[in-house]
Amino acid sequence: MKSLVIVESPTKARTIQKFLGKDFIIKSSFGHVRDLPKRELGVDVEKDFEPKYVVPAKAKKVVAELKKDSAKADNTILATDEDREGEAIAWHLQEALKLKNPQRIVFHEITKTAIEGALEKPRKIDMSLVNAQQARRVLDRIVGYKLSPFLWKKVNKGLSAGRVQSVAVRFVVEREREIEKFAPVEYWSIEAFLAKKGKEFTAQLKQEIKNKTEANKILQDLNSADYVVESVEKKETKRHPAPPFTTSTLQQAASQRFGWPAKMTMSIAQRLYEEGNITYHRTDSLNLSEMSLAIAKTFIADKYGSNYWAGKTVKYVTKSKGAQEAHEAIRPAYADRTPESLTGLDARQLKLYTLIWQRFIACQMASAVFNSVSADITAGEYTFRTTGQTLKFDGFLKVYPTKFAAPQSGASLAPSGREDTALPDLIKGDKLDFIKLNSEQHFTEPPARYNEASLIKTLEKFGIGRPSTYAPTLTTIQTRNYVEKNEQKRFKPTEMGTVVNDVLVKNFPKIVDIDFTAKMEKELDEVAEGKDSWRKTCKDFYTPFAKNLAEKYKEVPKENFTEKTDKICTKCGSAIVEKMGRFGRFYACSKFPECKYTESIENKVAELNIKCPKCKEGDIVAKKTKRGKIFYGCNRFPKCDFALWDKPVNEFCPKCDSILVQKTKKIIKCSNKECDFVKS
Repeated sequence: MKSLVIVESPTKARTIQKFLGKDFIIKSSFGHVRDLPKRELGVDVEKDFEPKYVVPAKAKKVVAELKKDSAKADNTILATDEDREGEAIAWHLQEALKLKNPQRIVFHEITKTAIEGALEKPRKIDMSLVNAQQARRVLDRIVGYKLSPFLWKKVNKGLSAGRVQSVAVRFVVEREREIEKFAPVEYWSIEAFLAKKGKEFTAQLKQEIKNKTEANKILQDLNSADYVVESVEKKETKRHPAPPFTTSTLQQAASQRFGWPAKMTMSIAQRLYEEGNITYHRTDSLNLSEMSLAIAKTFIADKYGSNYWAGKTVKYVTKSKGAQEAHEAIRPAYADRTPESLTGLDARQLKLYTLIWQRFIACQMASAVFNSVSADITAGEYTFRTTGQTLKFDGFLKVYPTKFAAPQSGASLAPSGREDTALPDLIKGDKLDFIKLNSEQHFTEPPARYNEASLIKTLEKFGIGRPSTYAPTLTTIQTRNYVEKNEQKRFKPTEMGTVVNDVLVKNFPKIVDIDFTAKMEKELDEVAEGKDSWRKTCKDFYTPFAKNLAEKYKEVPKENFTEKTDKICTKCGSAIVEKMGRFGRFYACSKFPECKYTESIENKVAELNIKCPKCKEGDIVAKKTKRGKIFYGCNRFPKCDFALWDKPVNEFCPKCDSILVQKTKKIIKCSNKECDFVKS
C-alpha cells in the first residue's frame, strides 16, 4: 500500500522523506498550482464574486505528474503549511488533481515525532481557512485591477495600488511630512565631573535649560560651589527575558542585528524550517509546546546550572491583534540542539538559527539581576543626579545578551561591550571632589524615518496585514518605486509615491484608512473562524468601492507633471519638456507621440567632492538607476565607466590603493572585493 504525500517545496519533501518509510512517496507541488489569471480581473463580481482559477503555465507539468502519481497511490495526503495559504494550496491541489477524499495533515515542525503524530490524526480540508484566503486574494485583486487603471488615467501609466501596500506607503509619506514640518528646539545640558577618593564619575543637572544665556548663568552660579551627596537610593532591579520570536519580531531583530531586509530573513527562515531545524516561521503566536519547554528546562539546568532556569515554566501571551493562538512561536525544532552542534548550514542560516535558538532558551531562563544606585547631589541651589548599575547575576544574558556581535561561521552570538556603570560608595553628607563642568548645546530631533523593523512593528501594532504579508508588502512598495531606502537604510517616499498616496487619501480614503484596513483583517479572521461568509465580506467592500470609483473617474482631473525647459530635441528640433514617469523624472520631446525622443536626467543626489580614481579627471557623483536605486559613478560617463554601489569616502586603501567605501554607519572598508582591509 503506497501513500502519496504532497508538500510545497522539494526541500521540505526531502526532509520528510527521511522520516517516512518505503510505503510513502513524497512529492512537491512547487508552490501554488492554481491562481487567478494574470491579464484579467478573474473575478465575476456579478456572480457573487466567483473566482476564475487557472493552472499557470509553469505549474501545468507538475499538475500532470501529480495526477499520475495520485492515480497510482492508494491514498493522497496533503501536507502543505498549516496557515491559511497552506490550506488554500491544499484545496487547490484537491481541485486541480480532482481528488475525491484526500487526507489533510498539518504540523508545526518537520520532525519525526511531529510527522508521525500528524499522520495519526488526518482531517479534511478546512474550508473556513480556504475561504479566508480566497477573500484576501479576491479583495486584493479587485483593488489592484480596478484602482490601478484609475491611477494610469489620472496620474501616470504603469502605476498600481494595493490594499495593504498603500497603507504602508501612507505611513512612510506621513512620517516624511512630520519630519519636514518639524521645528527643532534648542536646549542645553550641564554635566559635572566629580570624584570620591580618586574614583571619578559624572552627574547630570536636574533642570531644563533653554539657551546658552541660561547655561552660562548656571555655570557662573556653580563657580566654587560645594558638591554634597543629599540622598542615596540603592535597590536591586531585574531585567526579564523577551518572549520567543513571532514572524514580526524575528524580522525586526534580524533587521536590527544584521541589517537584513524582511524578504531575506523569511527566505533563510523558510530554508531552516524545510530542513527541520526550526518550527514554522509564519506565526503571530507566543505559544510553546510542553515538550519543548521540558527539554529547555533540562538543557538549561544541565548546561548552566539549576539557578539559571526561571524556576517555573514561563508561558507568554501575545498582544498581537487577531493572533492565531493555535500555532506556536518560532523556536528550534530540537531545543537542545545548540548552534555549535549543527552542520551543513551556511553563514546566514547559522546566524538566524543562533538568534532563534538563543531567544527561545533565554525566554525560559532566570531574570538578570542588577544592583542599582541613584544619588542626588546638591551644589548651591542646584541638584545633580547620578546613577550606576552593576551586574549581580547575568541570568538569561548569559545566552541572549542585550548587545550583539554578529557571529562568524561556526560561532555563536556573544555579549558585545556590556558596560557596568559602577559608582563609588556614596553616603549621604559626603563632600565630593570637583573636577570640571561641561555644558553642551542640543536640539530636539524629528521622528526617525521608518526602517524595515519599525515599519513592520507599526503595521503589526495597527493590525495591518498578517505574518505572511509583512515581507512581500515591504518588497512591493520598493519595487513599485513608491518608497526608497536612504544611506541609513531608512524609507523615504519618492515623488511618485507621495503623489499616488495623496490621490488615494483624497479620493479613496477607505483604501488607505488604517482603521478600515485593520477592520478588514478582523473580518477575514471571522471568515477563517467560520463566523462570516467570504462572499459577503467581498460584497460589503466592493459595493461602496465601485460606486465611489465611478464617481471619481468623472470628478478627478489628470495630474500634470510636465515642465518646460530651454532644451531642444536633437531629433526633430522641437522643445524638450521635463516629465515624471513611474521611475522618476526624465526629458522628452514635446511632440510626443510623433517624436519619441527621451533623455535621462542625471540625478545628482549629492555632491561628494571626490575625484574619480579611474580617470583622474571626472568627479564621483551619486546617481539613480531607472528604478530609483542610488549608485555612485564618474560624471564623465560614458567616457569613464567607474561605478560603485556603496558610497565612497575620500580615502584610499593602504593595502591596494583602491578607494574606501562606507558599508554601514560605522564600517568603512576597501571597495576592492579581493582586499579584506577594514578601517578601524
